[in-house]
Amino acid sequence: MKRGRINVRRYILAILFLFAAIFAGCGDKAALDANGVPHKLIIAMYQGDNPAQIKSAMEPLGKYLQKKLGMEVEFIFTTDYTTVIEALRSKKVHLANLGPFAYIIATRTPGLTSIATLGLNGQPTTYHSVIITRPQTGLKTMDDVKARAKNLTLCFADPASTSGHLVPRSYLTGIGLNPDLAFKQAIFAGSHAASIMSVKSGKVDLGCTAKELALDKLIREGVVKSEDFRILWTSPAIINDAVAIRTDLNKDFIKKVQEAFTSVAKDDPSALYPYAKLYYPDPKHISYVAVQDSQYNSLRRIAGNIKDLKLN
Repeated sequence: MKRGRINVRRYILAILFLFAAIFAGCGDKAALDANGVPHKLIIAMYQGDNPAQIKSAMEPLGKYLQKKLGMEVEFIFTTDYTTVIEALRSKKVHLANLGPFAYIIATRTPGLTSIATLGLNGQPTTYHSVIITRPQTGLKTMDDVKARAKNLTLCFADPASTSGHLVPRSYLTGIGLNPDLAFKQAIFAGSHAASIMSVKSGKVDLGCTAKELALDKLIREGVVKSEDFRILWTSPAIINDAVAIRTDLNKDFIKKVQEAFTSVAKDDPSALYPYAKLYYPDPKHISYVAVQDSQYNSLRRIAGNIKDLKLN
């Protein structure tokens, strides 16, 4: 394989061709009344590495929101974060669940704010990015990676992924390894599971992913084994996904939606449990908590410090 440069813009533009088909006809459904309240709440969500799991898990939450808000609620699932961001910007949807980096990208254009994130004991939950390899590569430390980089292949997850792209890219750049130039090849696997499985199969030497929300999840589910991998680097804690809503909606309605999310664990825990248990071994203590846009500023600074990171 030849040394490759990741063209993030080209990757994203290719994805956007899917956008029109996925959200065709959503414009009328996303209309607001004279007071800025949707006739029907449309929520976009990246469906992750297991679409069937996500869709099934979100069904109880959708029914809860429908009852709590007194209106029809519809989920639209996508295969990448870029499509979700474009749906918000074009006002095809009202609300979305966004990974932290995807939220940062989305808020580069005014008109969106965070209202909730998954929490534990009243505080936002966090997770970690990791860089993994197979034991068979012989890589034991990041110093080994630096010494052998020009002969190693690397994969990120989704371009708009926090733990699968932004944070490990920042780290690698900080230790003098420009991912676009330092490695034999660097690619996007497309998802966390794909990044993990690319390492396991030997397709790539190094993979970037989320520890708790992806690698540990696949280990719990028996898809992979812990001994299949060696963790070479673990990031500082990262704040979890943002539930983001358009700011052109009625302000009282926005507050009502926020209260619906932050009260679900108390009012109807069975509505949240299926989703929470996908990612947490003990989901009984998971709830949604209010979150401020400013709580994502540290990640904004990371993104701003990476030269030539040009995501719309």
